[in-house]
Amino acid sequence: MCLELVYHEEKRELGRQQAPGMCPYCGGKVSAVDIETKWLFCFLPLCFKVKRKYSCSSCDRRLVLYY
Repeated sequence: MCLELVYHEEKRELGRQQAPGMCPYCGGKVSAVDIETKWLFCFLPLCFKVKRKYSCSSCDRRLVLYY
């Protein structure tokens, strides 16, 4: 419980756009979402990351990109 009060994570959606390709499960459109993540330690910024996550707009499944 005390550790949750010291460390805090904030997530915010920066933008959403249509990605090329289609969902392998349902054939729907794929959307790319940019997410900003901040880790705070006693209200001081500790880490800042921006990630892009892909998901299907029809079935809402999270899709993983393999190179």
